[in-house]
Amino acid sequence: MRILALAALFAALVVLPGAAQDEDPLAEYLWEKRPIVVFASSEKDPRLRLQLASLEARTADLEERDVVVIVDTDPGESRATASPMRKRFRPHDFTIILVDKDGMVKLRKPDTIDADALLRMIDRMPTRQEEMRSRR
Repeated sequence: MRILALAALFAALVVLPGAAQDEDPLAEYLWEKRPIVVFASSEKDPRLRLQLASLEARTADLEERDVVVIVDTDPGESRATASPMRKRFRPHDFTIILVDKDGMVKLRKPDTIDADALLRMIDRMPTRQEEMRSRR
């Protein structure tokens, strides 16, 4: 399973180890990062390329908001062989999911979304509002 994790956005290729069945594959990000998880059936999916280009154009803004982008392009042969991320979210074909620092899913969309729209959505989240207030 290959998962591209863009911690410094688009920085490293990471292979996540198989998580225990009850283990949350996003646990390491809880209260630290806002994961954007992008699922596609192939690295060649044009929607994936479009989505990543949109996110890459706003790298600094995403970093400021503690976003980590995780891309999963391995659908697995069956549910049993699916990645822990796919087992948790059960995507159908292309799917983008935004998870807040509290671990709650804030957006689930079966199509691409503009990075600006994602940034506006993040800025409206209570956890982000609190971060902005505390930085003043």
